[in-house]
Amino acid sequence: MSRRIDYDWELPPAMLQRLGRDSYGAQRIVHEDGHLLVILHEPPAGSGSERRHSVFLRKPDGGWFHKGSTPGERAFAKLLESYRAALATFEQRHEAAADAEALFQILGPLIPLSRAAANLQAALQAAREAVKDDPLLVDLRDRAVEIARGLELLLADTRMSLDFRLAHAAEAQARAALEATRAQHKLNTIAALTFPLMAIGAVFGMNLHSGAENLPAWVYWAIFLAGLLMGLMLRGWVKAPEAVGAAASADGKAKASIAPKKK
Repeated sequence: MSRRIDYDWELPPAMLQRLGRDSYGAQRIVHEDGHLLVILHEPPAGSGSERRHSVFLRKPDGGWFHKGSTPGERAFAKLLESYRAALATFEQRHEAAADAEALFQILGPLIPLSRAAANLQAALQAAREAVKDDPLLVDLRDRAVEIARGLELLLADTRMSLDFRLAHAAEAQARAALEATRAQHKLNTIAALTFPLMAIGAVFGMNLHSGAENLPAWVYWAIFLAGLLMGLMLRGWVKAPEAVGAAASADGKAKASIAPKKK
């Protein structure tokens, strides 16, 4: 990790003791001996794992410095504008998202951005409480509140949209599976009805002289009805009443579990 950058300004010794050697750390303020150091982060880019610091110093006379140079007021406005521009960009991407994958690609970088904006708001609120007579901090705090709220709402909308699309896809898959099960059941029913007839027809269709070819016509219809009866019996077996009974039992248990218990 790179060492903390020492800008071209003089800081009180008590303030230097509260700063780390490697980095300025999280978004926060350091208020010592009339000096106010406001440590903020620029909007995270990519995965949001890296943080670029934007450090402001307010002298006891009210002058603002940014990274050792002036004017700090303009740098403050530019920083908040970068957060607002990021919010507008993600709002456009959210409106244009056509599927769950696009929403997921938005959600990844939006989470660290929303967290950074919330921490930015908290740091500016702490600065406002530390120096109550600076109108610039009031304006910056209010703008940070709007940006943080906008990112929070956009993050919630993106998550809701993603959950809706996933739930809708799951329902579509469930309906398709149910239709396939019904179609398979119909095919099984047809096969159960026709299998005995096909088996009997195959037996009597063999080129063998058994004497049955000279029987009267009613024998044919009797064999046909017997095959049909066997098909109906096979159809009842294919329906698997045991499975239906088990499903009914499970449904009854589920209803009993959610029913209010009597005291």
